[in-house]
Amino acid sequence: MTAVGNFRMLNLSKFSDLGLSDVLPSKSTAVLHTGGKKLSICGGGAGSRVLGPVKVMEASTGDVLTKNCGSFSGKNKVEITTVGDSSNIVWHKSSVEKSDREELLNQKGCVIWITGLSGSGKSTLACALSHALHARGKLSYILDGDNCRRGLNSDLSFKAEDRAENIRRIGEVAKLFADSGVICIASLISPYRKDRDACRALLPGGDFIEVYMDVSLQLCETRDPKGLYKLARAGKIKGFTGVDDPYEPPLNSEIVLSQREKMCDSPSALAEIVISYLERKGYLEA
Repeated sequence: MTAVGNFRMLNLSKFSDLGLSDVLPSKSTAVLHTGGKKLSICGGGAGSRVLGPVKVMEASTGDVLTKNCGSFSGKNKVEITTVGDSSNIVWHKSSVEKSDREELLNQKGCVIWITGLSGSGKSTLACALSHALHARGKLSYILDGDNCRRGLNSDLSFKAEDRAENIRRIGEVAKLFADSGVICIASLISPYRKDRDACRALLPGGDFIEVYMDVSLQLCETRDPKGLYKLARAGKIKGFTGVDDPYEPPLNSEIVLSQREKMCDSPSALAEIVISYLERKGYLEA
């Protein structure tokens, strides 16, 4: 192993079976730029399966790896900040922006936040919506409340403070999905307005689309697909939303899907309402 400046060069002769002469044929040169230094790896002679010598040359200012990601020179000024309990952190800017990803996907990233009582049809709508978007060639991902509690939030209970943390974590993950250009569908009760509003504040204006499943407690309890209302009424579940814990309906949702007994649209019809909104707002094109 040979030292080259601050780098070390491996003796690659023992990897002769890799056929590196096909990758770097005779008279070819591969150049690696790294903040202030340019490493030139020269191809071997005809039929050679050993890399030629590594040459170190001074690189010009424009020879950095990318102009946006900075270099290894240490000359760039960085802003060290403290966020919450995390100190000495630096935001690393990517050379690929959200708009670049959206152009690649031909859609705009956003968060569709479906809220409502247990049994109101949140998960059913989320699946129907994801299926309808997929059929249109649009990329989406569902963050389901119960599913997230199997991993990301498995350490949280259903106490008020843990519910708030549950929503906060999912909101942060949803923000990352939206920044990647994906249409993120978050489906969870999220009973408290302040927690939903905090998630809304994480995203640029318009990118948080709240969908309220306006279904009465009586109808949800009649459906009771998981049998949870029955357990709550029997006192076997404490702090159950709608029974002994409040649900605060949204005041200014972008979309309200009202359902009443014997007046319930199909999941696909409800999904089309959401898709129509996305089309009007330009989220289904770059």
